[in-house]
Amino acid sequence: MTLFERRAEQELGFQAPLAARMRPRSFDEFVGQDEFVGPGRALRRSIEADRVPSIILWGPPGTGKTTLATLIARTTKSHFSSVSAVASGVADLRKVTAEARDRLGMHGQRTILFIDEIHRFNKAQQDVILPHVEDGTVVLIGATTENPSFEVVSPLLSRSRVFALKPLSEGDIELIARRSISDPERGLGKLDVEVCDEAMSLLAALSGSDARAALNGLELAVSATEPDSRGVRRVTPATVEDAMQRKAVLYDKAGDQHYDTISAFIKSVRGSDPNAAVYWLARMIEAGEDPMFIARRLIVLAAEDIGLADPLALSIAVAAQQAVHFVGMPEGRIPLAEAAVYLAAASKSNSAYLAIDEALKDVRGTVNEPVPLHLCNAVTGLMREMGYGKGYRYGHDYEGHFAPMENLPKSLRGRRYYRPSDQGREREAAERLRRWWGGDAPQ
Repeated sequence: MTLFERRAEQELGFQAPLAARMRPRSFDEFVGQDEFVGPGRALRRSIEADRVPSIILWGPPGTGKTTLATLIARTTKSHFSSVSAVASGVADLRKVTAEARDRLGMHGQRTILFIDEIHRFNKAQQDVILPHVEDGTVVLIGATTENPSFEVVSPLLSRSRVFALKPLSEGDIELIARRSISDPERGLGKLDVEVCDEAMSLLAALSGSDARAALNGLELAVSATEPDSRGVRRVTPATVEDAMQRKAVLYDKAGDQHYDTISAFIKSVRGSDPNAAVYWLARMIEAGEDPMFIARRLIVLAAEDIGLADPLALSIAVAAQQAVHFVGMPEGRIPLAEAAVYLAAASKSNSAYLAIDEALKDVRGTVNEPVPLHLCNAVTGLMREMGYGKGYRYGHDYEGHFAPMENLPKSLRGRRYYRPSDQGREREAAERLRRWWGGDAPQ
């Protein structure tokens, strides 16, 4: 490294964001994930013994994936090669693996290949490194915010240990922030900063469990605070709120957060909890979820989980979808909330959902018999002679506008797919069916 290169690196270090400057230099400074890298844990011991297995680090932003990889690089004697899936391709991977093979052959030194954002590599790119992981040429450390079960090819996944990093607690965030305030070398210690407990709690809450967001927000809040007469920068809750602007919502419309949040929303409505339903709805709206996606889920919910216990629910869900399409957002949040609350508070029945699935099972698993002749229209004389329409009972010609008649194919006679519940308006339907069909009524 030349003198100019060293000087440039030092300047970049001074000008780097607080989160980059405060990146832990040892496991003693690392906060969180004690179940993996705490003293005496298996992964920690393997790192200190320079026997790191291939691993996938999976977790939300700001939980320490890149930091942990950097600590592994500093702790082990292995050569450490790092690539980003955002900026690298197959040529870069081939170069790294070729150098790793030469290094192993000439010096007997292992190579750790760190791939940041590994989920951004497609199958072909991941397949390039597979044989080199398999034969031990490189030890893979992949970092991803996406579920590796879906984003990492199965052969590579089977040769790696997956560690699911948990979001940092607000206590963890506060500890990291206070360290940065007191650190005069890399942090804000030279500025004489004071952050009251209320402001610190707010910073931790608004960070969304993301240490990077918390530190960078703290740096902005400190720089926006003028020193008082004694030279002290007193950071207030209002300054923190202004610096953070709003809560950093953990949400990826194509990843786990998308599916987990919509799952929580659906299950809250199904579980008749309007408060939770509105909360998860708000989370999706705040994160920028497609409102028509939410509306479509409400329509499915109305048909599947409320069903005939409250037939009006489907009309309300469809009306909400049309309203959102018509007025757009942010006003569309109101009909979405109205529909979510109505569906959560409505009587529940999945009888129609079960009925169609059971009928489909019979359709797929039995012979498709002809339609019974008495149900066929006799539109010609020949068809009448063949018995089309014979024995059909027109219900309106009978008392109560009902005439019992078997309408299923012969092999399925007696089958009952619809079993009404005793919830809401469906109770009335069940009573009518029992009155009409007697002992043959759906149960």
